Amino acid sequence: MKKACPTKKSTRPGISLVWFFVLGGCPGGLFISLNAKFKTTNKVIKFLESYKKFCYSLSTMEAGLAKRILEGDIRAASRLMRDIDDRIPSAMDALKELYPHTGKAYIVGITGPPGSGKSTIVDKMVDIFRKEGKTVGIVAVDPTSPFTGGAILGDRIRMQRHATDEGVFIRSLATRGNLGGLSRSTQDIVNVMDAMGKDIIIVETVGVGQDEVEIVNTAHTSIVVLVPGMGDDIQAIKAGIIEIGDLFVVNKCEREGAEKVERDLRMVLEMGRKREDGWEPPIFKTEAILGKGIFELVYGIYRHKQVLEQGQSLETKLRERAKATFLEVLKTEVMARFIQKIEKDGGWEGILNDLTKRRTDPYSLAEKIMAEELKDQ
Repeated sequence: MKKACPTKKSTRPGISLVWFFVLGGCPGGLFISLNAKFKTTNKVIKFLESYKKFCYSLSTMEAGLAKRILEGDIRAASRLMRDIDDRIPSAMDALKELYPHTGKAYIVGITGPPGSGKSTIVDKMVDIFRKEGKTVGIVAVDPTSPFTGGAILGDRIRMQRHATDEGVFIRSLATRGNLGGLSRSTQDIVNVMDAMGKDIIIVETVGVGQDEVEIVNTAHTSIVVLVPGMGDDIQAIKAGIIEIGDLFVVNKCEREGAEKVERDLRMVLEMGRKREDGWEPPIFKTEAILGKGIFELVYGIYRHKQVLEQGQSLETKLRERAKATFLEVLKTEVMARFIQKIEKDGGWEGILNDLTKRRTDPYSLAEKIMAEELKDQ
């Protein structure tokens, strides 16, 4: 019987081991034994050339996000919004390119207590805007858990029927501990939607109550939603949330007490100081789940827009918004610079020791660090 020839062992270098480490550092970590998959060195080289082109295309996609967004690429917009929310430095370059193409969308903010029906109102408003042929962007902000850092992002559940509409773009954000009812990246996300060419951008705040006043620096028209049974008579006259409203909505008006909420709200508005632009905020009664009163609310937005455009109020709002955006960016950049310097110098341990043992106070320490930074400049 003829003996089988023993298999000759390969004397080639360990290609699979070498490329295991080389490719392991690429995005996604391509852990594959090339020798097992490809029988010849030529095939290995051909595969690597293809993979190199793939990696190059990924880097090109990352570099050209702004251009692709302006060309109408929805995936590029989604990618940039994710990078913005994750505070990836490369996102700043894309925002710089997009900023000259913003300023065309009309921004509507909607705020109010949790459970007041904000998401349902937004859903019904989108119906009307779309029937008029307008494209809509929606930024829905949800609260973040202080323990896990997670968010349900449940607002979009009530708007899921618009998910397949190419004229509607919905982006959910988590507050990540930011106060004021908005996420820290809300304004940047709005700018991306503006550059995408959306006619109307609706920003729905987190729904935390009386401190949701940041929306006034983002929106052209701010809507405050109230519902019966959310508090006593004093609830309607608390400062902050009332002052920011351009339009007021008493939602779930079929409930007992809706008339009283409207009456109390009207009294508060009449007692308040007159606005410089001469606008008197109207009150709308809605039953959003059935779509009642939404048509009147949408045209209330149009009336407010018309008043802003006829006077100097729109220009004033735009200047205030630009100032708020610039100050927020400046604050973020300055803070990041100081923190980076402290971490680079390994100064946290000394700072914390001095503060906990009361050898200094945080005010003097902050002044000292700022003085040293400015002196170095």
